Amino acid sequence: MAMKIWITGGSSGLGYALVQAYLRAGCHVFATARDEIKLSALEKECHDLPGRLETASVDVCDQAGIRCFYADLLARDIVLNRVILNAGTHIPTSAINFFRAAHEKLMAVNYGGVLNCLDVVLADFTRRCSGQVAIVSSVAGYRGLPGAGGYGATKAALINLCESMRGELDREGVDLRLINPGFVATPLTEKNDFPMPFLISAEKAASYIVRGLDGSAFEIAFPRRFVWLMKLLRVLPDGVFFPISQRMLRNR
Repeated sequence: MAMKIWITGGSSGLGYALVQAYLRAGCHVFATARDEIKLSALEKECHDLPGRLETASVDVCDQAGIRCFYADLLARDIVLNRVILNAGTHIPTSAINFFRAAHEKLMAVNYGGVLNCLDVVLADFTRRCSGQVAIVSSVAGYRGLPGAGGYGATKAALINLCESMRGELDREGVDLRLINPGFVATPLTEKNDFPMPFLISAEKAASYIVRGLDGSAFEIAFPRRFVWLMKLLRVLPDGVFFPISQRMLRNR
């Protein structure tokens, strides 16, 4: 029987690449996103792939819409094997030109959107003691970086959330995974006005994720050299880290 997978943010970027990867593997994919036009284009472009694709225009910030979407799956006796909570956005932020609304939007989409999905998924998965939930965060959540305070804060929150919930969910038979990509070439990263080291394609990122979710590691982080660099920043003492942060600012 084909694996059934729900992917949020499936109409572009990393989500789009994941949808295609799983369809090529013959899976039954449920792709959700806000943009109906992009979802229609996704359906046309994936028409000849061997898996089965169903799309729905659902905003992760719309809690009622998420509940309605999931209730429809349950009413159809759809048993999801895997959920990839990938939907997110990016807005460059500045401490000097501080704009509270940008931070609030980032938190509502990147963190609140995940909570809205977990609200329905975990109730179902813990009830039947099965299923895998993967949450897409970022290596940007490892430590605060200049110009990414709003985005990085949401990703740090997701990392902490996953680490906190892992043990409890494991006891309930639910496999929680954390995905921390580095720079991935997507419409979101096109907003960046600085060099992005170790930038990889969305297709390459999707291949890392597909392989990682079939493995056993809690954290799926890539590319490896960039991950280790960012993890090193996380453990550096403040007296070493902040001068490096200042140099980052001068190079922007």
